[in-house]
Amino acid sequence: MGGRIRSSRLVVRDTRCSATANPDCSSSSPTHQSIIIPSHPIPHLSLITSPHSLFPSSLSSLFAPTKQNMELSLRSSLSIRHVSIPILFSSSSRNTLPLPHLSNPTSFSPLLFSSSRRSVMVCASAVELKKTEKEYFPVSGIRVTESELPNSCLKLSVEVSPRICLQCYNSSLDEYSKHLKVHGFRPGQRLPENLIANYVGRENMQKAAIEAILKKTLPEAMSSVEGRAVRDSLRITSKLEDMSDSFSHSSVFRYDVVVDIAPTVTWLLDTKYKDLKIVVEIDDIIDAEKASEREFMRRHKALGALRIVTDRGLQLGDLVVLDIYGESIADGESKSEKIPNSERKGFHLDTEESSSLLPGFLEAIIGIRQGETRSFPLEFPQSWEQESLRGVSVNYTVECKELFYRELPPLDDSIAGQLVPGCTTLNQVKELILQRCREVERTAIDQATDNAILDRLGKIVEVDIPQSLFEEQGRELYGAKLLQLQAENRLNENQLQSLAREESVREYLQKERENISAIVRQMLAIGEIFKSENLQLSTEELVKEVEKSVAEFKNHNQDYDEDRVKEQVQDVLEGAKVLEWLRENARIEYVKK
Repeated sequence: MGGRIRSSRLVVRDTRCSATANPDCSSSSPTHQSIIIPSHPIPHLSLITSPHSLFPSSLSSLFAPTKQNMELSLRSSLSIRHVSIPILFSSSSRNTLPLPHLSNPTSFSPLLFSSSRRSVMVCASAVELKKTEKEYFPVSGIRVTESELPNSCLKLSVEVSPRICLQCYNSSLDEYSKHLKVHGFRPGQRLPENLIANYVGRENMQKAAIEAILKKTLPEAMSSVEGRAVRDSLRITSKLEDMSDSFSHSSVFRYDVVVDIAPTVTWLLDTKYKDLKIVVEIDDIIDAEKASEREFMRRHKALGALRIVTDRGLQLGDLVVLDIYGESIADGESKSEKIPNSERKGFHLDTEESSSLLPGFLEAIIGIRQGETRSFPLEFPQSWEQESLRGVSVNYTVECKELFYRELPPLDDSIAGQLVPGCTTLNQVKELILQRCREVERTAIDQATDNAILDRLGKIVEVDIPQSLFEEQGRELYGAKLLQLQAENRLNENQLQSLAREESVREYLQKERENISAIVRQMLAIGEIFKSENLQLSTEELVKEVEKSVAEFKNHNQDYDEDRVKEQVQDVLEGAKVLEWLRENARIEYVKK
């Protein structure tokens, strides 16, 4: 929003797997990092305004790790360790390690390269040019060619002049000379090239020079996408072994990088987002009048005592304990299959609160007595929430374990104080319950309206979503889901570890691709509206919300990045501003479900 969209308000941190920015260009491997789970996840789109802010002090984070290349390393410390290139981190990449300050020539700094067959790879090579170096290369000695890829991705083919290659090669030799202790040479004295090769090997000398070239030329190469590149989406796709095999400090050096760019939001309506018609469906459960009646009855029933039924079967108003078994019916009952999670033992059913039951289930058990078993067929309607059960025929077997009725106190003013403390009459009780239900109704309607607006926005925009945004949003949703299950004590430690594996995350991303993509489209549309309508935030409300978020972290003894918190809080407030503007300017119609 306002040129960037990031994750929304921070709540708690956890661990998750890191992702490569674009699986079509590089492969990924699971890496545990600290993540930030939002209360309302919003995709992170932060644009790079300076090419230097694209790179960490170590290049290792720019390469997708592979099993083969994880053991490759560079010997000795290079002159590039003195180069300070800052990076702004998103939630998907915070813990990039800098190159170590090495004290001996046997230390290593890893470079990891993509081995994905889907990657667009151009190996470094030594070539002869028909044009002279001065004619072919600009003053910087770097030539960059852009190629568009799917998902708002750019491939940059970088060519480095022999002059720059030789400078970087000599620079790496100088660094080796500083750290190698060779009899007969003063400390820091430039050592002969052949002598250095005897100590560290030609291959490591070449790899050191390649790293120096990448560190020197990447900022210049990325200047062409300044203001367009999505932060933390840069990946080098050329293989280290290919670059090393064909490297020559007297010839042109070539490598490829890919980077996601800010996608273009295309509106499918001539009026774009203005004069929108929004239809909001309101469920009966939101109706304050009906909700207050249900709450009044619930409180009255809570005052009653349960009595065992001995002389009759189940009636409406009773509470029954059941053992339930269900099997699907197929091929004219010649074949049956157990339905997952259909077996329920000791299931407590209040016959006055049966709206979530399968249609026909309650009617089939009316009259059942304690100890009695009944079997009956039912069919799940096409409107059933769980898609896999829609239209499925089921044979249920139900055993009545216990049967109770409620002995309720008289419904008069004498129980008013028990229904709501402080009340003396039933009218006061009903009025107070209705007032509270109306407050809940307003909140629920506002939420339903926001959801309808977001749903509508997602359907009237077309966006070529960058893979880095898709993955970040999907991983945040998945992390929030795991945290919720953990908070509800529905996962033990082993289950949580299993679900946190990269395979599980990838499976979730694939399964929820449509939903995740819709959320990204919605938030990009919101960012576009905030910018187009020149909406503003007050400094006071921003500071207030940041302080609230920081207090939450401190209360939970969680680490946090205050700048990151500020960015995310700002995005949440900007989103709220846009939704408020749309509620005021759209044509909203409320209908009953």
